[in-house]
Amino acid sequence: MTRTVLPALALLAIGVSTGCGAPPELRDPDAPPTSTGSPTAAPTRTPAATPSSVPSLPPPRTPSATPDAGLVATPCRNGPTGQRIVQLLHGRAGVLPPSVRVQVRTGPLCAADWQYTVLEVTGHEELQVVTRGRPTAPELVTAGTDVCTIEVRATGPTGIRTLACDAGPVVGPGA
Repeated sequence: MTRTVLPALALLAIGVSTGCGAPPELRDPDAPPTSTGSPTAAPTRTPAATPSSVPSLPPPRTPSATPDAGLVATPCRNGPTGQRIVQLLHGRAGVLPPSVRVQVRTGPLCAADWQYTVLEVTGHEELQVVTRGRPTAPELVTAGTDVCTIEVRATGPTGIRTLACDAGPVVGPGA
């Protein structure tokens, strides 16, 4: 039994020491060849043909100084004013009776053609207001303590959705 085991161990030792290396599909063609027990020629590669003319690339885009108008809500430069939003709520929108005193706490903030304003209403909770349209004639989208409506979520620009939906309902002072 010892006679058959020794030759088998010898063959196993030779097989392990010489090894076969990695299969061809896993070898890196640029890596130096590994020792396989017998010398082999390194694969020859022919360089790819270089084009006679390099295609011209468009010039790199320079980032604009201002972000996309709808991504971030910023103070409205061209209106509407806070007073215009209050007039809308007291007037044709009929959200607030004329006798209620209102003061602008935040805004209007604009993103694209949408506006977001927070008002302090005497004797009541703060009122969030979302409007859209021309600065001289904004149209009421919604007003209340939670203005994350389907219309705001579905069609409002990111900057307005962030203020109206991600911030949650406005909590009054001292709450």
